This record gives sequence, C-alpha cells and structure tokens, in this order.
Amino acid sequence: MKFSEEVKTTLWSMIDQMSTNLSQFIVNPEKDFSRKKKWDFPTLMKFIISMEGQSLKNELHKYFGYTIECPSNSSFNQRRSQVKADAFKYLFNSFTSNYNKTPKLFKGYKLLACDGSDINISHNPCDEETYFQQGTAKGFNQLHLNAMYDLMNRIYTDIVIQPARTENEHAAFCEMVDRYNGTEKTVFIVDRGYESYNNLAHVIEKGAFFLFRCKDINSNGIVAFSKDKLPNKDEFDTNISLILTRKWTKEILNNRDKYRHFRNNDTFDYLDLTEHIFYHMNLRVLRFKISEEEYECILTNLPQNEFSVNEIKKLYAMRWGIETSFRELKYAVGLTSFHAKKKEYIIQEIWSRLILYNFCEIITSHVVIKKCTKKHTYQINYTFAIHICRYFISKMAEKSPPDVEALISKEILPVRPGRHDPRKVDHKKAVSFLYRVA
Repeated sequence: MKFSEEVKTTLWSMIDQMSTNLSQFIVNPEKDFSRKKKWDFPTLMKFIISMEGQSLKNELHKYFGYTIECPSNSSFNQRRSQVKADAFKYLFNSFTSNYNKTPKLFKGYKLLACDGSDINISHNPCDEETYFQQGTAKGFNQLHLNAMYDLMNRIYTDIVIQPARTENEHAAFCEMVDRYNGTEKTVFIVDRGYESYNNLAHVIEKGAFFLFRCKDINSNGIVAFSKDKLPNKDEFDTNISLILTRKWTKEILNNRDKYRHFRNNDTFDYLDLTEHIFYHMNLRVLRFKISEEEYECILTNLPQNEFSVNEIKKLYAMRWGIETSFRELKYAVGLTSFHAKKKEYIIQEIWSRLILYNFCEIITSHVVIKKCTKKHTYQINYTFAIHICRYFISKMAEKSPPDVEALISKEILPVRPGRHDPRKVDHKKAVSFLYRVA
C-alpha cells in the first residue's frame, strides 16, 4: 500500500471509529442519526472535509456524481445541525497526533511557531462578538484564528478560535502552551506582538524553550526596561536576570533595575502576595543589525553553546513558514469560502480545512523530488498538491484512485532565494454565496 493510501485509510478509519460512539459527537444522542438516510455520520464528515469553494449545490452534485440520488441542500443542513463542531476538533487532534509521534527536528529541537489570522465570515450585524462597523461603510464580521504550527513538519498542531471582537492572542498562546504535551526540547517561536512576561513564564513552566522577537531597546518593551543591564553597544548577545513581583516595598522601589513590579490588574499567572511573591526569570537577549539603520531584538532561553547568533537568526527566519501556511490554508484549501452563516457550522468547516491541510502536508512530506539542476533546487507546488489530495479523498476517486505521489512529484517549482513580495494588508471580505465559482 502506498503511503498516501495508508494516510487516507487511517483518516477514514478514525471517522468510522467515531461513528461507533456517536453520543459524544452529536447534539441529541437519543434521536440524531437514528434512522438510515443518505447522510450517515461518516458520509457527512467526509463530505465536509472534501468541500471546496463552490456553491453548496455544485459541491453536492460533484461529490455524489451528478445523479438524481444527490441529496438536497436542505437535507445536508439538517444533518450537519446534528453534529457538534467538537467532532471535527476531535478528529483533527486524533489524526494529527497519529502522524506527529516521530517529527522532524532541528538540532534535536521541535520548532513550533504561533501566530494569528483574521477570518472573514458572512455579514451579520446582530452578532456583536464578531461585527465591526467603521464609519458609514458597510460593516463586516470576523473570527480570529490562533494557530500553533510545526515548522519542520509543516502541519498545524493546535488552534484556538475566538470572536474577533474579544480576541486575545496572549491568552490563546498560553492556552496552547499549557495543553502541549510533546517533547520538552521544543522551541516556541513568535513575532513581536506576543512579547509578554506572562507568555515567557508559561513556556518556562512547561520546561520548554522560547524565541520571541521583541521591541527594540529604544522602545517600551522588556528589553528597554532592562537597558541598564545590557552592554553599551549596538549589537550584543548577553544574559540578564530579573525578579518579578507584585509587592511594592522600599527595596523594590530603590532597585528598579533588579525588580519588575506588576500591578494587581497586570496579567501574570505565577505571582500573588502570599505564597508566590517573587518569580525569577533568566533571559538571553540578542540585538543584531538587519539593515543600515534597523536592528532586531530577540528574547530566548536557548543555550549559547548550542545556538550561535547566526543560528538564532536562521530560527527566527523559519517562522515565516506559518505565514505562508496561512496563505495556503485560506486560498488553496479554501478557508475564505464557507458554506454557512451560522457560527457553529463555520467552526465545523474551519476544523475540516485544517484536517485537509494536514492530510495534504503529511502526504507531501513523503514525496521525493528527483529533478535537480545547477541553476535551481526545486520544491513541491503545494497549491497544486492540495488540489491533488482533495480529489484523492473525493467520492469520484474511489473507482480509479490517482497516483498521488507521482502527480505531486511532477508538479514542482524552482526555489528562488531573495525574492519578496510586499505584504498586502487589505482586509479580504467573505465570499458571498451568490458569487461562488459555478
């Protein structure tokens, strides 16, 4: 059996196993899925995972082979209302953990990047948690996706979905770190927006490592607060120690370079005024030039004898992998095109898109690229690989399965280092049901 067939069989068998214990995955265990219809539980799960960005009617006809037996839109919506979004979450966690037992490592360390991305959903002014109104312009609704991404294995390992109005990336990061149960030799890599003593402490308490891009020395972040402890030069790699506390005494007042005081409303989960009065934190601070006038600051607890400044730079540059994964997730997998307006249904589809993304990347990681020239090295065309894998799990491919590995290995692109594209910051609106691809 080829690896792609093995992965597909594993995913389908997990869905079949879930169907033997439906009570924890459906809304009303006493009556939901009690009668045999066109939509049994495995068929519904497989269909939602395989959906693309077309209209629901087109998706149904394509999946069921353009026959008169094709279920109606109404029957699909009635069935999906009986399934909890947690069913897809459970499948995501089970499937991902099954293929994440022996991950690829960087110098023996697992690399996890964390970042967030906004997801536009259908316009609904009544939903106060997701609706935004700017002036007289038409408002919009958003969810916020917080994700943990394995950079070496190119798969998502955990996510937190929040209403955009109440999004809190710091809380989501701490939640994902706290429930992480992988190897202790894990490095959590994040961008500047996650700079926080509390976030650092959660990683430390997990016994893991962190690599945080932070505000520069002349700003108002952690490095600026410790300016007196740092070398008086433009570039450095040094270690500092801090004592965090909520107490406010003369000793703390007179030694502000040594202590970092937290007020009662400041978030720090490992301090109080009785049992946990002080929290000691050791940090490695790096500052290096990235252009003629710009410098970058990094906070980490990675040992200097294992990771030089150049390797720290390389590690942080690898964080860009989560940014490219968001692009593939949104536009190749289809996270911008939902088939529902209800939030519960949208969350179902978010989890299903993540399952499909990981399914594709797990297969793609085992494909060997044979082409090599003196001018270029080559990489897989991940966008096309996703289309191949999506067809592979469709009902149409059951009669004559494609040679997935051969097709993916044929669709490759040259790697051109140094190329860059200006970041597009315009908000992308949700695709209306009336304007889906026919």
